[in-house]
Amino acid sequence: MVTLKWFGQACFEISNGKTVVTDPHDGDSVGLSAPDTKGDIVTVSHDHYDHASGKDLVSGSDTVVVEGMHGGGAEGIGLKRIESYHDKAEGDARGDNTIFKFEVGGFSICHLGDLGHVLEPAKIDELGSVDILLIPTGGKFTIDGDEASELVEKIDPRVVVPMHYKIEGLDVPISGPGQFVRSIKGKYEVVEEEFLELEELPAKKTVYVLGCQA
Repeated sequence: MVTLKWFGQACFEISNGKTVVTDPHDGDSVGLSAPDTKGDIVTVSHDHYDHASGKDLVSGSDTVVVEGMHGGGAEGIGLKRIESYHDKAEGDARGDNTIFKFEVGGFSICHLGDLGHVLEPAKIDELGSVDILLIPTGGKFTIDGDEASELVEKIDPRVVVPMHYKIEGLDVPISGPGQFVRSIKGKYEVVEEEFLELEELPAKKTVYVLGCQA
């Protein structure tokens, strides 16, 4: 079983025995509450404030922090990293972005970070099979809702969780989830949940729009 809780932007707690925390913000800098969690492993897709400012808050003395493509890996989650960009100009506008793929609770989970472009076929092949896809949808700094829907079709996960979109309190000028939801409907079932707890993959391809815990 795996449990996912969302703390706004690209910050998730993903747990099953070990706890992985992704792209932790510090709360104040983005207009939300700080993420109330501690990770055994913390992943940082890139060093912008809304993805890295909370790494000390969610870390304990034994936490392994994996930042981008640099440094070592993390035992117990089968970590894979894939190079990508935060923009459509091969990083010239906003820099690099690291995609993380890991195994938690028997599920293959992919966190796309602040992906700014639709992945080319070679990158999708490198990514391989994905059960649960965490994908930005808010546009401006990342792919938008239509581009996210296009990428979902190419990666073909069973479960999709949108992230990095406008919610109440968030002080970042991006769009809400509506464009993505409209674009993906008919291809995936869309369900709202406060958090996600999965023992097995759903029979139907499903988008879970989660409540923000921050």
